[in-house]
Amino acid sequence: MRKHIKLITCIILILIFFYIETLLNFSSSVLGLENFDNSLLVSQRQNFLIFCFAWLLIIFLRKGKRSFLKHYDISAEDNLEARKMYTQISLLEKIIIFVIILFAVGFILLSFDSIKKIGYGIFASAGLAGIIIGLSAQKVVGALLAGIQIAFTQPFRIDDAVVVENEWGWIEEINLTYVVIRLWDKRRLVLPSTYFLENPFQNWTRNSADIIGSVFLHTDYRVSFDDLRTELTKILESTSLWDKQVNVLQVTDSKENSVEIRILVSAKNSPTAWDLRVHVREKMIKFIQENYPESLPRTRVYLTDNKVSKD
Repeated sequence: MRKHIKLITCIILILIFFYIETLLNFSSSVLGLENFDNSLLVSQRQNFLIFCFAWLLIIFLRKGKRSFLKHYDISAEDNLEARKMYTQISLLEKIIIFVIILFAVGFILLSFDSIKKIGYGIFASAGLAGIIIGLSAQKVVGALLAGIQIAFTQPFRIDDAVVVENEWGWIEEINLTYVVIRLWDKRRLVLPSTYFLENPFQNWTRNSADIIGSVFLHTDYRVSFDDLRTELTKILESTSLWDKQVNVLQVTDSKENSVEIRILVSAKNSPTAWDLRVHVREKMIKFIQENYPESLPRTRVYLTDNKVSKD
């Protein structure tokens, strides 16, 4: 009952405003208020009905959205299709609501004679296309158009893992004019929709949730790379964070004091990849400390004993 309270209230208001003249006359006769002026309420009945019907459309739209999205579980492990539908339907809902409100306000304003004349004059002189082009030059409408473009092209979806402004997080909300990103430390980064059309950003889950993570180690030249590879395999096989896809250890650079070792591992999603990288880094450093302590990075200084002979 509680979840239908808005729908019931809206229908009751529609019935009240539809029969408002009869109800007011009946109330006046019962309460003895024959001199009560109800002309304002009666004259604005059409506007009240426009408002109620717009509200009713929005209620049905939201109920239809919830009913449709029940078929998609965004909390599932493989939720690519669900995230796609949630993003598209949520943005389309916002667009339709914006159009409904725009038309409702327009019809209400056109019910006033003075505003109606102004509106007709604008439409007749410039034309609807000219108004739309003029408005699109404004930043607000530009942001709206950017939101609509994001809804159809979908460069990212709800719950995608992204790197924006050197910050890593998940797409939490996609609105017509702005996007909310939930950062890894629970902060929220809010950016205008136009930002994502004008600036590069990283989407780690564009086509799939699985991702490859990298770990860099710096060691002395005397370390055994084969032993490191064997230990890496043992570490990965002992944890459930690894998806058993990528297991690579390579020497990627050599400097005068150390060598750079890059480890590549894979996980089912971005948060798991982060935890796996931390786990592998810790275990590999511990292995080097216990088995190859002399292979930790160090600075060498050679001292020579130069004897000075005296005659």
